[in-house]
Amino acid sequence: MPSTTVETPPKPDASLSHGLKQRHLSMIALGGVIGAGLFVGSGAGIAAAGPSIVVAYILSGLLVMLVMRMLGEMSAAYPSSGSFSAHAERAIGPWAGFTAGWSFWVLLCTAVGLEGIGAAKIVTGWLPGTPEWAWVALFMVVFCGANLAAVKNFGEFEFWFAALKVGAISLFLVLGVLAIAGVLPGTDSPGASNLTDFLPGGGEGLVIGLLASVFAYGGLETVTIAAAESEDPVKGVASAVRTAMWRIALFYIGSMAVIVTLVPWDSEAVVEKGPYVAALDHLGIPGAGQLMNVVVLVALLSAMNANIYGSSRIAYSLVQRGQGPKALGKVSGGVPRIAVLASSVFGFVCVVLSYWRPDDVFPWLLNMIGAVILVVWIFIAVSQLRLRRQLEREAPQKLVVRMWAFPVLTWVALAGMAAIFVLMAREPDTRVQLYSTGGMTLVLALIGYAWQKSRSRN
Repeated sequence: MPSTTVETPPKPDASLSHGLKQRHLSMIALGGVIGAGLFVGSGAGIAAAGPSIVVAYILSGLLVMLVMRMLGEMSAAYPSSGSFSAHAERAIGPWAGFTAGWSFWVLLCTAVGLEGIGAAKIVTGWLPGTPEWAWVALFMVVFCGANLAAVKNFGEFEFWFAALKVGAISLFLVLGVLAIAGVLPGTDSPGASNLTDFLPGGGEGLVIGLLASVFAYGGLETVTIAAAESEDPVKGVASAVRTAMWRIALFYIGSMAVIVTLVPWDSEAVVEKGPYVAALDHLGIPGAGQLMNVVVLVALLSAMNANIYGSSRIAYSLVQRGQGPKALGKVSGGVPRIAVLASSVFGFVCVVLSYWRPDDVFPWLLNMIGAVILVVWIFIAVSQLRLRRQLEREAPQKLVVRMWAFPVLTWVALAGMAAIFVLMAREPDTRVQLYSTGGMTLVLALIGYAWQKSRSRN
């Protein structure tokens, strides 16, 4: 690409409000690590990898730390509601921002539908006979309404959701460690009895666990999107990124270690009930399993709220940069309300497809978004490689957050992403996701490149 594309900044988010306080951003950063993927999706990873799931989460956690550090460096220097999409446009070219942004928008909107379905299943388990679709509709209306009103509503929802998630998982870790140490009343320490068969599925099981853990980390990018609407974007991003390491280590890796130590990896309850509920039921704490189901519900609702917010801001940023329908860029009361509505409607369409075409259209949509997060991470790494050198040359004072051991660790991260793509190509289940996501990315890239060329001729 010519150097002029690197130096063209995206339009600032001048019309968005700055209603997120530092406490909102801090808790979004903290609670955003504890996602629905951790509570819901980790059971399948444990069933495949056994105790070696801890190794899988360590490896993928290291990769995520590098990605968040790179993203934090760029977002602290150039705060934008477009986050990585705006950085990709600045560093690589408009086509890259278009591709990264719209693919992530599809991912978030589809995730809204999935999370709504998951939350509805939990509630109908408590209230049998009530229709799932009615609960999904209720959740969609509540969070769409909250996001339409003001950004501070999103912040308040996430603040309290995150506080509950952090409190619950912290209590879970304390109880688990006490049980492992043999000092929790009424329980005997399992010692290392559940860890003897460390790699039950061999290399293939570890690969499945690794892939499951990679996608459980998705959604951490929301804090850099939210930072653009905070009181102090640079401080917020810097704080969130600098604490990412201990948060990932404690909440993800720590809880996986506790679960596989307490519960046999091949227990059916790990998949059927979820690993956290299974671990608490195993300890025999009255009502603890059901209480954890409440936390899982909160995690799903929190993810819905965050994804409606994130998708609307990504769409708004794309339109601000001339890469989408102008209507989505209209702002009233500091909120891009049409973008919020469009993102919510797409999420509800995904729910309708799950009921209407569960055997063909819906699985096709799920496969299409299966590897989007890896595509986004690649754009982040390539963008950081280019923007870091530009920043050092033109505005070194903006390097509030610095990528470690640049450029070595950036290249290490890219190599890790390439390795995951290879592993996905080897597994039949993930191979379909890889090819479907690749097809969508290619189509978006071609559209983005054609748009870029047409704009350069005008």
